[in-house]
Amino acid sequence: MTSTIAFRTPEAAPAWQRWLVYSPVARIVIFAALAFGVGYAMHNVLLTVGWMEKTATPLQHALAGLSIELSATVIGYAVLVLWVERRSLREFSLRTLPTYGLGGLVAGFLIFSAVVGLLWLFGSYHVLGFNAHVDWLPAVLIAGIGAGIGEEIAMRGVLFRIAEEGLGTWWALAISAVVFGGAHISNPGATLWSSLAIAIEAGILLALLFHVTRTLWACIGLHAAWNITQGTIYGIPVSGTDAKGWLTSSRTGPDWLSGGTFGAEASVVALAVCTSVSMVLLVIALRRGSIVRPRWSRKAKISYEATPTS
Repeated sequence: MTSTIAFRTPEAAPAWQRWLVYSPVARIVIFAALAFGVGYAMHNVLLTVGWMEKTATPLQHALAGLSIELSATVIGYAVLVLWVERRSLREFSLRTLPTYGLGGLVAGFLIFSAVVGLLWLFGSYHVLGFNAHVDWLPAVLIAGIGAGIGEEIAMRGVLFRIAEEGLGTWWALAISAVVFGGAHISNPGATLWSSLAIAIEAGILLALLFHVTRTLWACIGLHAAWNITQGTIYGIPVSGTDAKGWLTSSRTGPDWLSGGTFGAEASVVALAVCTSVSMVLLVIALRRGSIVRPRWSRKAKISYEATPTS
């Protein structure tokens, strides 16, 4: 339990700091404000160099989007952890990067390849050809690196971690999954079903992965590899966004099987595969006894244990 919770409110902190600086809601708001401010500043800088103009190249547009997302989330998170929480960035330890980062990349590739393999077996996924000259770099920068780092910092590093410290693991899983699924509701081809599927298959899986490993590298690697494998390799839309991959492909069959225009993430196959992985991670967490209780439950237990017996 002690190693699971990254931050605890300083005992000597006055009441106003406990509410306005150290409370879970306050820290989430602080990160959001920092990310918005830094992202807005970077956006204005990129406007001056022309990378946001319609005449800019696809690579310049991709680099601009990547710069905004990474500067906003990375700087915002670093300030939150180092200056507000006053602790080290353990979840970004360079010692864990080779193991968990590479492991996440391999896992993301294998999990989505399993989804595509099953879709192929069920007669839904079809390879039409190979596009050796596809311009893959912009998609890798935005959907892979940008989404992998930016979304994992915001969703798992901030929302899930901080919610877990206050409300416990179960509530944090539910809240972060719902928010993550809801964040995709405005994507092209999105439906309530696709958002629910994203919430369950990705929101819960990635949150449990962070809970078990306590490193963002694993989540970033899996998220980035999932998107790159889906779009750049297999040519399937990434969360509704059209993708030009090395393989030219199509999907047939009912939307519940193929995922429809949103992509394979809205398929029951992806839901089943990811839920299976999530169950494995949940079993690991339960066996370790790492599930975090809500803050009020932890305080009640400590108070009970500290009560002297006659």
